[in-house]
Amino acid sequence: MTESQRETVPRADQGERDTALAFLAFARRCLLKKTEGLTEEQLRRVLVDSGTNLLGLVQHAAVGERWWFQHHVAGPLPDEDWDFTMDVPAERSVDEVLADYRVAISASDEVIARTDLEQATVVPVDDAPKSLRWVIAHVTSETARHAGHADILREQIDGTTGR
Repeated sequence: MTESQRETVPRADQGERDTALAFLAFARRCLLKKTEGLTEEQLRRVLVDSGTNLLGLVQHAAVGERWWFQHHVAGPLPDEDWDFTMDVPAERSVDEVLADYRVAISASDEVIARTDLEQATVVPVDDAPKSLRWVIAHVTSETARHAGHADILREQIDGTTGR
């Protein structure tokens, strides 16, 4: 099968921060790319027993961005709705979910820009502070994992593959 959504892996290697941020941005783009050109029905279509769908993955990733960067690194955000489920309410539009993820990314990037890699999280993780470096690595790995899920779902929907 031909990969029609192929994206080159980042070649950034100017330093730890530059490389880490390039791979975080790459994982985010790969997840969003899986939604391109699909109908609302396709984006909400459940193809696995867990109930996971493409739109739900994006909604989940938006909450994750806020949880890790805004809450833990910059935090705390006590009034935020930390619903990590992938169930997107019918009244929530595709455009709203996609825009929300982009806004969450932008807010995360602002936090990252003003924070040193060594800085400890304001809100501890499992009762211990973690560095921004750790949070970037964790969010990158989670986003890449979900982009992989999205890649499989997209292939099931219309045969489109590629990172």
